Amino acid sequence: MKKLVLAYSGGLDTSYCAKYLSEDQGYEVHAVSVNTGGFSEQEIANIREKALQLGASTYTSVDAVQTFYDKVVKYLIFGNVLKNNTYPLSVSAERIVQAIEIVTHAKKIGANFIAHGSTGAGNDQVRFDMIFQIIAPEIEIITPIRDNKLSRESEIEYLKSNGVDYSWEKAKYSINKGLWGTSVGGEETLTSNLPLPETAYPSQLEVKAPKNVTLTFLKGELIAIDGQQDKAINNIEKLNTLASKYAIGRDIHVGDTIIGIKGRVGFEAAASLIIIKAHHLLEKHTLSKWQQYQKEQQGNFYGMLLHEGNYLDEVMRNIEAFLTDTQKNVSGDVSVTLLPYRFELNGIVSKHDLMNASFGSYGEMNKGWTADDAKGFIKILSNPGKIYNHVNLNHD
Repeated sequence: MKKLVLAYSGGLDTSYCAKYLSEDQGYEVHAVSVNTGGFSEQEIANIREKALQLGASTYTSVDAVQTFYDKVVKYLIFGNVLKNNTYPLSVSAERIVQAIEIVTHAKKIGANFIAHGSTGAGNDQVRFDMIFQIIAPEIEIITPIRDNKLSRESEIEYLKSNGVDYSWEKAKYSINKGLWGTSVGGEETLTSNLPLPETAYPSQLEVKAPKNVTLTFLKGELIAIDGQQDKAINNIEKLNTLASKYAIGRDIHVGDTIIGIKGRVGFEAAASLIIIKAHHLLEKHTLSKWQQYQKEQQGNFYGMLLHEGNYLDEVMRNIEAFLTDTQKNVSGDVSVTLLPYRFELNGIVSKHDLMNASFGSYGEMNKGWTADDAKGFIKILSNPGKIYNHVNLNHD
């Protein structure tokens, strides 16, 4: 039989693929799901059971949460990456790691085919196909939903006619959860003017009393919360559990898709937004102004390339090396206050704090230069403006 690895989530599209490819097309289907922080053990067990019922020969769940952090999330923090100054690339970043793990599994078992359930109208088809083609150009990509332009209704009809009568009732809001955030889609996000209602978000307001939290960073990585050290991925999950009870991290992102159309999606990303903003504040105190400037350019560039599926371009490794080098002195504590629907950054404590220099205090007393030094500096600094005005004074 033709050995095929199917990127399987357990949803309608990939369930159709599992049944169609194994029963109608004669493939030996090996279903694979990649956990980047969104699946519980029970959910994985349910996905396994469904995959095997639909005709998959095997099912494999790959735990890639740590890999996702090491390969992607860490650099999103180092770069303070927010797409369009809003979105922390929650789901789009996951797809890259998922695609790499799937193609790695396909090579491991000697599969000649890889399939996924993406349509022809979204970003994921680009991300998956690019990774597959770059890493394993010899493996053929099969995409039944895209190739046959299948509607949701036709998929359900096919499954029912083949004895598969699960409840395929479409949820009013589509939720995709991962380590770095949760996306929320609904009929409102298909418009340009409607907000998502309170009930659309998976986390609701449970706590109203303000709470102070101390985040400890070591060379740019979150190593402790309130003095309790743990792995970065555990700290992210702990902070998300804590901050989600305040309904923090909600927003709607509007951006340009890879295929050239505008897209709008809601998201809930309490931990990622707090970590990025706290990390950025620490950098303001510990980095030079030109480090901050270059980091902003490179961070935005990194996020754009990642979003559009270009993770394997070697320039990404160059940017990662640059971002890592900038974190040598980004260590210290950041005080954050959690409040309903928002958070406040209170301040930082760091041995690398550049405000602690002995030269003087901004707007008050200087200790490292004289008044004449200051006047001479300002005079020279004004020269370009003086020259421009002098040359162009009588030339309208």
